[in-house]
Amino acid sequence: MSDQQNLSIVRQGYDAFGRGDIPGLLSLFDEGISWVTPGPPDLPTAGRRTGHAGAAQFFQALSDTFDILRFEPKEFIAQGDRVLVIGDDTSRVKVTGNSVDFRWVHVFTVRNGKITAFEEFGDTSAAVTELRSAGSKAHA
Repeated sequence: MSDQQNLSIVRQGYDAFGRGDIPGLLSLFDEGISWVTPGPPDLPTAGRRTGHAGAAQFFQALSDTFDILRFEPKEFIAQGDRVLVIGDDTSRVKVTGNSVDFRWVHVFTVRNGKITAFEEFGDTSAAVTELRSAGSKAHA
């Protein structure tokens, strides 16, 4: 597929996410998708997941942990089967009510019209600090 076709598939995914259409987003994924997000083990969204069930589990953890106040993919770069997206967001950490800003890079691999791999890069320290502070208050 062309760079533009791969880019279109990724943009469809962001559109579905923006509408809250997680089933529509999952339909763009290959059955065996590899899904990798940054952070330590105590960050519910962090880790390596596989398949539609794994990706769906990520989105559930995201919804359980954060209220996304602003989500902005800003730059799309396509080359071959790779699409990179640079953006940022602001989310409210549900257990503290505090907001954190997050700059990220998403790297997609697209083959045969389906997203086969996703990896996110970014500094999760602000979100982790919020979650850990809530945990320490619960134990105090």
